[in-house]
Amino acid sequence: MRQGAAAFLAGLLFAVGLGVSGMTQPSRVIAFLDVAGDWDPSLAFVMAGAVSVHFLAYRVLRRRRRGGGSDAPGLARAPRFPLLADRAVVPTRADIDARLVAGAGLFGVGWGLAGYCPGPALVSLATGSSAVLAFVAAMAAGMAIERFATARGRGETSEQTME
Repeated sequence: MRQGAAAFLAGLLFAVGLGVSGMTQPSRVIAFLDVAGDWDPSLAFVMAGAVSVHFLAYRVLRRRRRGGGSDAPGLARAPRFPLLADRAVVPTRADIDARLVAGAGLFGVGWGLAGYCPGPALVSLATGSSAVLAFVAAMAAGMAIERFATARGRGETSEQTME
């Protein structure tokens, strides 16, 4: 229950952030990609903010996964992370293969053509726009195809548990 509530709050905060920053508007993304025309750098600022928060949170996670804090008498022991799960699952692969390049290329082309990536598209479902519905349906179909292909043994695991 606590995990579900935390996931809901994190998703809600993410959705509000996307809405407040204007990243649910495809025109903002397309304007960011128009470097030779009327360029809008706001997406770069949003990305820099998100990467900065993740960078700091990941450092805290790695430091505290071993229990962190001090075992000295009289000093409080820092909480072990993650707080609401037995373990954290993080990507461990660092290699670049054809599958990754193809997936990144498809993602970039889709993002540039539609102006949506998964998060803003899901948030934009609330508008009921047929373009958003079509994008999310295509995205879900692509995810299902990838899962099917991976289940057939073509994929490799790219995550590892941090104990």
